[in-house]
Amino acid sequence: MPAGQNTEIRTDIPHSARIWNYWMGGKDNYDIDRQVGDLSKEIDPDIGTMATESRKFLIRTVTHLAKDLGLRQFLDIGTGLPTMQNTHQVAQGISADARIVYVDNDPLVLTHARALLTTTSHEGVTSYIEADFNAPEEIVAQARNILNFTQPIGVMFMGVLGHATTHEDLLRIVHTVMDAVPAGSTLTYWDGTDDSPTYVAMCKEYTNSGGAPYHPRTQDQLRTVFDGYELLDPGFGPITHWRRSKLELRGLTEVAAYGGVARKP
Repeated sequence: MPAGQNTEIRTDIPHSARIWNYWMGGKDNYDIDRQVGDLSKEIDPDIGTMATESRKFLIRTVTHLAKDLGLRQFLDIGTGLPTMQNTHQVAQGISADARIVYVDNDPLVLTHARALLTTTSHEGVTSYIEADFNAPEEIVAQARNILNFTQPIGVMFMGVLGHATTHEDLLRIVHTVMDAVPAGSTLTYWDGTDDSPTYVAMCKEYTNSGGAPYHPRTQDQLRTVFDGYELLDPGFGPITHWRRSKLELRGLTEVAAYGGVARKP
């Protein structure tokens, strides 16, 4: 969802959402995406694991927020292409009256949104906003027409803010949205980190291939996104570890992806 993205679907330029879809076993991608996806796996064999683990992280976080904390509204910014167990399916599977707003500005994502909207529950609301995460004020303005900003909202930035040009931009985007939602709202966030040389090399190669630059940052930089909010147990850490049992962690491949969930006081 970086700024300046063309509104035309380009099949000759790789796109991160489509490559991510390919890594997760989806069919909404083109030959160029598969080529770059395969090359990326050669550079960083664990990138496919990161893709699937990121979706499992989404499922665990939304389940916890909807089931254990009773959250009924979600704002999923930079949602990407639908695959398995999307935010609205998880949330409305727990509470049919949940309201979910997806935000993206990719034309292929928006095309698929039309089909996605037919899978919402009768009691709930599932909607899409066409907007760029670099314009968070616009996102908030449009979301106010759908969500109740007097009640807690689960804000989600799932692996997309590495596309923010600078760390300062990343913080500006997050804080603009979080400043607009009421106390009791939550921030669910993760991004890729620079711990893994192969992952960093893969991101550089992706940029060289013509894709929108993705900037792996340090764990400390990612942790600052939660400053001022109350991190929920188990805190900031690898997304593969978040609310998983010791048995589930056995033999798990570690990936360079860190994040967490926090509540706005």
